[in-house]
Amino acid sequence: MDRQMATPWWRQRRTLIAAGVTVAVLVAAAFGALALSGVRSAVRVPAQNVTLGTAEPGVFHDFVALRATAQPKDVIYLDALEGGQVREVFAQAGDLVKVGQPLLSFRNTELELDVLDREGRLVESITQLQTYEKQLEDARVANERAEAQIQYDIIRLQRTAERRDELVAKGYISRDMHEQVHDELDHNRKLLPLQTSSNAEQDVLRRRQIPQIQNELATLQESLKVTRGKLDSLVLRAPVAGRLTDMDIKVGEIRNRGQRLGQIVADTGFKLQAQIDEYYLDRVRPGQTGRVTIGDQELPVRVTRVDPQVKNATFQVDFAFEGAMPHGLLPGQALEGRLTLGGDRPALVLPAGAFLERTGGDWAMVADASGTHADRRRIHIGRRSADQVEVLGGLKPGERVITSDYNGFEKVDRVVLTK
Repeated sequence: MDRQMATPWWRQRRTLIAAGVTVAVLVAAAFGALALSGVRSAVRVPAQNVTLGTAEPGVFHDFVALRATAQPKDVIYLDALEGGQVREVFAQAGDLVKVGQPLLSFRNTELELDVLDREGRLVESITQLQTYEKQLEDARVANERAEAQIQYDIIRLQRTAERRDELVAKGYISRDMHEQVHDELDHNRKLLPLQTSSNAEQDVLRRRQIPQIQNELATLQESLKVTRGKLDSLVLRAPVAGRLTDMDIKVGEIRNRGQRLGQIVADTGFKLQAQIDEYYLDRVRPGQTGRVTIGDQELPVRVTRVDPQVKNATFQVDFAFEGAMPHGLLPGQALEGRLTLGGDRPALVLPAGAFLERTGGDWAMVADASGTHADRRRIHIGRRSADQVEVLGGLKPGERVITSDYNGFEKVDRVVLTK
């Protein structure tokens, strides 16, 4: 038997109309309340989930907090100059080494054969140049000897001619003998300027060639030295004194040229490295001073280098200890401290907080006197430190600001603080 089905209440027209009217009234009331208060949007947050800071007259301490790590001042990297098969290992990571101390040796037959071949060719070239240099010197001596011989012959023949002139006048000798000595004398007098001129030309040529030969010889000698030094590079030696680290090499391994073998931490002390927020990039300069805490004592430090490259919203700063190096400092040890950026001065200060990361200090949520809500307001801040913010405008002494994280507050004008 058919029976009439009951219509659910949410499908009844009269009920739907009544519900719609109720929702409309509530929404209109909410927007009306916000419109009357001049707030376009709001969010409700439990009061215990936010942190309020009060703007108060005080002294602004201009510094930035540091978390620095101790790093060796000088680290010398050890690379394979030639490489090959590890023949013998003389030192291990952690050992203290001296300058020139052998650390390991390689075996490289191909390099040894190449060095012998190059060395032979270089020695041959050196010998040829030295032989040519000696030939030039021998030619110089021979030319000077020939000129000296001609001069001697001229003097000898001149004396003989004078004696024969007297004898031929008295009829003691024939005219042929007299003419013979005069002919020889004239011949040598003509040879002398020719020999002198030839000697001068060859001497100019020799003087020009000798420096070139000597330069080539020096270059070849240096090349020979470098070639022989390639065999010396098969033995890795410590370039400085210090502690050997990061070297884990076994006999028989093959290491290629240029491969990193280890490093030496030189006995030159430590420096400090710190990553500082990019906000302070234009305020940190070499020469500024600060203090770090080691145990129960504070030690002065000085900025030595500022790397302007920003990575992950920070930049790197190097510090040196003022005075004696602290004892017991270990590589990688973390130290807390502060870097002084300027002098202390009276100001309206506000506690620093996470709100600066999202607002950049351009605006803040300022609480009313009752503490039931906080409204967005433009503010003007000056310097910052890890603990304080210098307020230049937008806040009055005694006003409270939400200083905790503003996640979710970027597009609202009011934060309603609920209990």
